[in-house]
Amino acid sequence: MSQKKDVLNSLNEKMTSLDQLADQIADIFGCPITIEDSNHHVVSYSKHKDNIDQVRISTIINRKVPDKVINGLWKKGVMPKLIDSDDPVSIPKINEVGLGNRVAISVRKHNEILGFVWAHTSDKTFTEEELVLFKEAAAYVKKFFLKDLQRHRKLEEGYRDFFWQLLRGDLQDTDAIKQREKKYNMHLEGNKAIVVIRFTDEVTEQMEKHAFYLSESQVKLHVITSLFDDNDFIMLVHLKEAFDYKQTLYAFMNQFITRISQQLDLANVFGAAGLAYQAAQQIQNSHQQAREVLKLQEKLPDTINPVKLYEDLGVYQFIEQLAETRKADQYQNPFMEKLRAYDQQHGTSLLASLEVYLQCDSNVYNAAKRLFIHPNTMNYRLKRMREVSGIDLKDPNLKANIYLDLIIENIQQT
Repeated sequence: MSQKKDVLNSLNEKMTSLDQLADQIADIFGCPITIEDSNHHVVSYSKHKDNIDQVRISTIINRKVPDKVINGLWKKGVMPKLIDSDDPVSIPKINEVGLGNRVAISVRKHNEILGFVWAHTSDKTFTEEELVLFKEAAAYVKKFFLKDLQRHRKLEEGYRDFFWQLLRGDLQDTDAIKQREKKYNMHLEGNKAIVVIRFTDEVTEQMEKHAFYLSESQVKLHVITSLFDDNDFIMLVHLKEAFDYKQTLYAFMNQFITRISQQLDLANVFGAAGLAYQAAQQIQNSHQQAREVLKLQEKLPDTINPVKLYEDLGVYQFIEQLAETRKADQYQNPFMEKLRAYDQQHGTSLLASLEVYLQCDSNVYNAAKRLFIHPNTMNYRLKRMREVSGIDLKDPNLKANIYLDLIIENIQQT
């Protein structure tokens, strides 16, 4: 063991490339080594002889761990252990995905995962001393990540300040933005949007680790940068042109929320995204829009919670401004007030029935179904609404007006 320790301590002098480093670590532990980035792409791998499994072959050929293997690691609870722990994790073989015995360790800087080191142990079992040495070997890999893969850019002084300046809209000069973009190696070309994941639980170090890993391990979109602001995890994402960005954003947020909620047993996690923009100056708008969606999700959970994109809010995009205008004018919808007075006097529910009718796009049968009444009863109530309030339910402008005022009233009551 002391000989292995001596070889490990000499790596600093011998280390010239990650491929060479992988071979040297493999020689120390007597088993094949694979080094991956945080997205499970192969960065380097050692030579190997016979007796290796199909997963290693497939990983090397495709330069990435197969998705079915990653999914299997999640199902077996391996990935959460790797994300949470700074120590090596022993992984028994998973026959369903063709994975043999492994020992793996995450390589991280603070709570950000930079990558992983995998040892294909086959029938070999690491001793306690070897597990300690394996952790030390991962420290050398970390140095190489920070040095050669430009991971240090996220730690440079001012990098996070630059992202905050974009979020706040403090930088509007294109040349100034380009200079900082180049300085911090932040690529801002193409369509960009802000995604915010909001936690109701107090954010812990463990939650941060999982959030950063989930943000880095994406395929259909690229997370340019991210940070925590109290209970909000804010991500600037680049949307690949080849994909339906709406479908991609919903899939990304739903998977993120599902995985982190299940693995950490979190109560309520919400997600929202603003509009996509080309110009970096518009990042602040996307951020404010995402926050607006989250605000409405909180106020109207039954109505808005399934909606995660600002563009899918419809009239709710403008409801806060309209509410302020109504409040300033001390406006009360005359049709609603007449129906409310009638309901209070006669113990009826015409106003509530009208709201459901409008929510169902003026479909009598759908409204009746939601209210658990017969369509004829719904038609009778519509007739009484017209008689009591004088509203013309064939006039789209009047219907839109009363529908908006009903939404405003619901928001003000929360």
